[in-house]
Amino acid sequence: MSPAARPIAPADRRFLTGLIGAPIAHSASPAMHERAAEALGAHCHYQLIEVAGAASEELRLLLDGVRRLGFAGVNVTFPYKEAVVSLLDELSPGARAIGAVNTVVVRDGRLIGHNTDTTGFARAITELVRDPAQSVVAVIGAGGVGKAIAFALAGIGVAEIRIFDTDAVKATQLAGLIESRGSTRVADSVEEAMRGVTGVVNGSPVGMLPNRRTPVPDALLHRDIWVADAVYTPLWTPLLNAAKAKGAEVMTGRELAIYQAADAFELFTGLKPSVVEMGNAFDAVMAKRYAKVNAA
Repeated sequence: MSPAARPIAPADRRFLTGLIGAPIAHSASPAMHERAAEALGAHCHYQLIEVAGAASEELRLLLDGVRRLGFAGVNVTFPYKEAVVSLLDELSPGARAIGAVNTVVVRDGRLIGHNTDTTGFARAITELVRDPAQSVVAVIGAGGVGKAIAFALAGIGVAEIRIFDTDAVKATQLAGLIESRGSTRVADSVEEAMRGVTGVVNGSPVGMLPNRRTPVPDALLHRDIWVADAVYTPLWTPLLNAAKAKGAEVMTGRELAIYQAADAFELFTGLKPSVVEMGNAFDAVMAKRYAKVNAA
């Protein structure tokens, strides 16, 4: 992607970045960003800033700290991707259209919001959406991640996007945002959303630990669809395990996590990271995590 970059001098290859959200102790982002910088001969410290239940004023103070304390920028995750939008100085065209931000870049004292969930998912999903013009995709969840996924699918030319959220107002609002970009339909139930689809993406937090539920009943899964999950904690969610057992082609949250991180890193630093190095760092975090689980 083309970040709003500035020339990077050798002495200016140290970066302070981070992540705001809750819960985030499980995040693989520190490992990915720090490994990417190391591979480029730079240094990055990626700080987890876990704050639960923050109201608008607390978020404003956090962001003011980011502005003042020398951060190159921060990522934003659940549950604040939409809440930070009104607190920023500027939005990229993509973030403005979506109404959700996962990357905040600090430039000349100004906070600029971007959405690399969208660009990252568009890069990741090409392995599954081989013929967009013939694809009908269900998106489960219309929050920050669901919005980014729907915009990414519309951007690559998917024929129809079905949107379901337990909050019908959110689903309707999202459909309205992307209706000019492609065909959309709001579903009243998961069953309706899944009828005749070629693929489904979980953009909700259902299935993220400690939650062990699935957003799509097993009976609706079969071998003729593909199934993707934005959740990567655990990497193999109940949804993906059930889909794999049915013979469906699946994609874990790994690719989205890596590609959105790579795009964010480039925005923060002006340097193009290696997605291979970031992927290796992600895999090392997952291997260590599962080793602990298996040993317990």
